[in-house]
Amino acid sequence: MTHGMRTDTYTPYVDGDRNWRDTATRYALLPLRIFLGVTFIYAGLDKLTDSAFMKSSGAGSIGETMRSARDSAAIPALIDLALKNPTGFGYAIAFGELAVGIGTLIGLLARLAALGGALISFSLWMTVSWASDPYYYGNDLAYLMAWLPLVLAGAPMLSLDSALRARRRQRAGGYR
Repeated sequence: MTHGMRTDTYTPYVDGDRNWRDTATRYALLPLRIFLGVTFIYAGLDKLTDSAFMKSSGAGSIGETMRSARDSAAIPALIDLALKNPTGFGYAIAFGELAVGIGTLIGLLARLAALGGALISFSLWMTVSWASDPYYYGNDLAYLMAWLPLVLAGAPMLSLDSALRARRRQRAGGYR
């Protein structure tokens, strides 16, 4: 083996061989998990504590934000649906962000939490940030892409999911 960048699909956890690269690989998603978890917790709390946001109309309200984005959205029907009860939708998004953020941060039902984060980011991309020009000025597409590795991999390290998996293995006598 050369000492350059590894491009194979070697899986050290199968034969117990571990070096710094293998350790780095095992923990590679942790910074992304922490960033997305903290960010979504903050976003949910920010919405819940902003008195202007949780209103149907007025400056800074969820209703006003949706009305201003409606004509430029890729899927205006999503906004029309949310405008039937903007305050309820605002609470749903805020609590959804909190659940996604907590699940991601502690690694509980991590794939489901990441899927929730991806769906929130996708819906925001299709509505609020769709009109960003050029497209890379809108952050929701970047968040959507950031969620995808966590949807695929979950939270294999330093998570409640991995602790529960290890506990199930231990109870089953080490098999699975």
